[in-house]
Order: sequence, then structure tokens, then C-alpha cells
Amino acid sequence: MAEKFFFGKGACLDKPPLLCGMNYELWCIRMKFFVESIDRKIWNVITNSYLMPISENVSSERKHLDCVATNIIVFALDSNELLKISKCVSGKDMWDTLETTHKDSRRSWLDNDMSS
Repeated sequence: MAEKFFFGKGACLDKPPLLCGMNYELWCIRMKFFVESIDRKIWNVITNSYLMPISENVSSERKHLDCVATNIIVFALDSNELLKISKCVSGKDMWDTLETTHKDSRRSWLDNDMSS
């Protein structure tokens, strides 16, 4: 069972967890904690597209937060996973694409976990 959830070495405070295809469900949990530890607004950009009131300063902050979000996600993916999101234009788009891509493996992971 340990091989099923292999993450390599222990977690690192300054590097996001690496998604290498087989650990999506746990990767999501770790990513949430990692991103929120940097700034909860970044997590909101990834999961909700963080709708903020329209003004020039807020728009600039929103764009900055999305750049940080996309950077974190890109560096949390191996090359195979990176190819899946290469055409995405925002952190939320990347997150949603990964969710869709791993939907079947996530469901089978949950089914296997519940049947144990």
C-alpha cells in the first residue's frame, strides 16, 4: 500500500508536493495546505477564481495572485502532468483540468479505499 501513495522524500516547506500521476487525491490535500500556508487568497484564485471587486489596484493584485498560483501548480507537476495543463491560462483552469484528467483515477482510488 505504501507504493500506491509514494511521494518520495518527506514534504518540504518551500517546495510544493510533486504530482507524478499516481497520487492525485493526496496531492490535492497537500497542495491545499501548501498554498494556503503561502496565502489563502492564492488558494481562492485556484479554486474559485477569486472574484474581487473591479478596480485597477484589485485587478493588478488578482493578476499577481494568479501568476503565483500558476507558478506553484507548474512546479508541483512532473513533465507528463505538465503537458496536460500546457494550454491552460489561469491557475483555476489548470486545477480544473487536472481534476477532470484525474476524475476516473480519483473515483477508483476512493472506491478501493472504501472497499478495504
